[in-house]
Amino acid sequence: MPQPREATVPPIHGHCDARFAAVRDAFEANFGERDELGAAVTVLVDGQPVADLWGGWADGARSRPWEQDTLVNVWSTSKGPTALCAHVLADRGLLDLDAPVATYWPEFAAAGKEAVLVRHLLSHRAGLAGLREPHTLAELYDWELTCARLAATEPWWEPGTRSGYHAITYGFLVGEVVRRVSGLLPGEFLRREVTGPLGIDFSVGLPEKEAVRAAELVVPKADRARQAALFARMEPVAVASLLNPPTGAAAANTAEWRAAEIPAANGHGTARAVAALYGVLAGRGSLGGRRVLSEAAAERVREGQGSCRDLVLGAGFAQETEIALGVWLSGPNGSYGPNPRAFGHDGAGGSCGLADPEAGIALGYVMNRMGPLIADDPRKTALIDAVYASL
Repeated sequence: MPQPREATVPPIHGHCDARFAAVRDAFEANFGERDELGAAVTVLVDGQPVADLWGGWADGARSRPWEQDTLVNVWSTSKGPTALCAHVLADRGLLDLDAPVATYWPEFAAAGKEAVLVRHLLSHRAGLAGLREPHTLAELYDWELTCARLAATEPWWEPGTRSGYHAITYGFLVGEVVRRVSGLLPGEFLRREVTGPLGIDFSVGLPEKEAVRAAELVVPKADRARQAALFARMEPVAVASLLNPPTGAAAANTAEWRAAEIPAANGHGTARAVAALYGVLAGRGSLGGRRVLSEAAAERVREGQGSCRDLVLGAGFAQETEIALGVWLSGPNGSYGPNPRAFGHDGAGGSCGLADPEAGIALGYVMNRMGPLIADDPRKTALIDAVYASL
């Protein structure tokens, strides 16, 4: 006989403005009705927190409570901050988004890629969704080797014509351009230029001294089976994007993963940190009075590059989707609320960052019980619906 909801919802900590009580209700319901393990959500309106909640457990054994400063790997929610690095450089006149990638990375021109533009990298239109040759996790942790293989490989489709989700390669492609222009890997660039000055608790990878704060990622057996069935039906380009090499909770819980630079997939942060990073974009380039991007540069981030059925993720979406320059547009699917020009990025298994400049809203949601979906997890959707219902 099912337990009553009150017995399955752990204590919820933090604060929530009365106007946004629906967010707290949805957060509690995620535990009682949607199998949440440990999680946090932060909502900012005009840069100020109106909800900042956390609860549950930081490990599968339920021995460590989720704390206010618990960090977790947020997978592709990391892509927004990685793209932000490129936009900062473009805003300073150091990077031209309409220039060929080979302008900054000459080796990249191999195998017919001389005309691939920087904007194609940012919008998953470069045709390099995954490597064609087998690539192990150990090789993925080698920045130079992974970038060299990407520079040498041929595209899966004609670059610029449509999107195909670059699940892991995105961070190396955008990140290597950032490195060639600035001399810094994207994680260090982000720390020096954004997260450090703004005091945002987010990093690409995780310093060893912070491992004590890290949540354990957990995938229930039922979700593993559902995901395996999905992968079995994928086209070769999707296999290359999502499974070469195979990643997942087991890999992400290791010291080796945390020590590596994987800007598309191993950003670690709190919900408050994710909300702040997307809050820079919701604030049209500034947060808390600190300007990171000009208004024009912040607006450019959500410049749509054309809607289509994504070559990698197409089977998982009922409609066409549109990727802008580092983020996904809410569009007709309403993935980031009712404003079609709101935008954000999901992480595999559930996490999410959202920005809506028109409403002044930013949201960060992080969790450690990974669901089977790459995007639009029901827990995230419930929280976003609650935010907009509160306005």
